[in-house]
Amino acid sequence: MASRFELVERERRFLAPGPPPADAVVATRTIHDRYLDGTRLRVRLMMPGRDGTDAERKLTQKVPGAPWGTLTTIYLSADEHAALASLPAATLSKTRLSVPPLGYDVFDGHLAGLVLAEVEFDSDESAARFVAPPGLVEVTHDERFTGGRLVRASSDEVRGWISSLR
Repeated sequence: MASRFELVERERRFLAPGPPPADAVVATRTIHDRYLDGTRLRVRLMMPGRDGTDAERKLTQKVPGAPWGTLTTIYLSADEHAALASLPAATLSKTRLSVPPLGYDVFDGHLAGLVLAEVEFDSDESAARFVAPPGLVEVTHDERFTGGRLVRASSDEVRGWISSLR
């Protein structure tokens, strides 16, 4: 049961064979995540922000659960973000391509070549009814494909995980 500060995160994730066609993308954002060492906390910088102008800065805690985990988010000022971003952390960067209802995350750096798609839901019923487009492999409950796990995995490990699913 979520506390009054947590939200249930009804999110399904999928391994995608590649990014969506460029002409299907309605918005693009660059995301830089820092997974703070020894915690379940993530400091995020998303550019541009949802309004298309300013950066969005967040401190997030994701707690796994079945069937859904919970999420607590605090929006940060630039100074607050800078202070938290100075803490030891593992980092990853990705570009989010919005093709409603899916967001495709195209990873950079040691995860280059990995593309995950995700979609969020307001209810258990809508999550259960969703039919993924052809070619996507569901990894919703596969811990290996969470940001906190991917950020600390080697590129060889991730390639092996992908091979085991195809």
